[in-house]
Amino acid sequence: MPNIKQRFATFAAESPLQLLADPFPERVDIKLFLKRDDLLHPLVSGNKWRKLKYNLLAAKEQEYDTLLTFGGAYSNHLYATAAAGQVFDFRTIGIVRGDELATAPRNSTLAFCEACGMRLHFVNRTDYRRKDEPDYLRELQNMFGTGYVLPEGGTNELAMQGTAEVVPEIITQLGQISDYICCPVGTGGTVAGLARTAPDQTTVLGFLSIKAPDFQLPISSPSVQLLTDYSFGGYAKTTPDLLTFIKTFERRTGVLLEQVYTGKMLYGIYDLARQGYFADGATVVAVHTGGLQGRSRALD
Repeated sequence: MPNIKQRFATFAAESPLQLLADPFPERVDIKLFLKRDDLLHPLVSGNKWRKLKYNLLAAKEQEYDTLLTFGGAYSNHLYATAAAGQVFDFRTIGIVRGDELATAPRNSTLAFCEACGMRLHFVNRTDYRRKDEPDYLRELQNMFGTGYVLPEGGTNELAMQGTAEVVPEIITQLGQISDYICCPVGTGGTVAGLARTAPDQTTVLGFLSIKAPDFQLPISSPSVQLLTDYSFGGYAKTTPDLLTFIKTFERRTGVLLEQVYTGKMLYGIYDLARQGYFADGATVVAVHTGGLQGRSRALD
């Protein structure tokens, strides 16, 4: 049987870079490219593929057969970890925020996780806040057996090693350095990885999808600007204006979005361009971070 490195090699080594000639409801004078990380893997898509890649390799090298991680009821990270466990032969344990969910009907995300073989363990919000405490992690290991622990959202040093690979790909595909690289921000692992390899001439824009004005990046970088005006009220919150924008974008480009992360980022790029934030003709690359399993039915 092929080892895990050989099996990784059977999937896309890099994602396509797509020029979007006229994607927005009105024309703006920027050259916009979309880095299609949503096409990296059919189940473990987008930034989750990049964030899990080196963690899975490390887990295998350290001879773990179980992944233990954390997330909310609609967590893209839980979804991706469950899928990765099935693809790469790991047992998976998901610690889910909200003990009331244990007896509730499963939503599509949690149903998928269980279908992939993930064991879900529901905890109250007080216990969930202990997710980074060594004593609590030991309690969970005693309960479920020794496992490789992935933090909520998957952001750690190895995750940033994976997301740092995006920028060199973009430079090779473009044949030049872009003026801006943009990505949505949840836990910050993707934007932090981009900052590590971004040239001095490139500004990295992170669009927070959560309502967190005091958000801190996992690393410090002068090349990153965090934008807090496009959360639309908080995580997974939407407005009619955002949904209308996404539908228009999809109709004009044929690229599907979701309303939690990438849709908000692209709305933000459009709004900034209308305000003259970017110089005329600026080259802007937006990273599509996947997560389409969380796409709202209101967009269909």
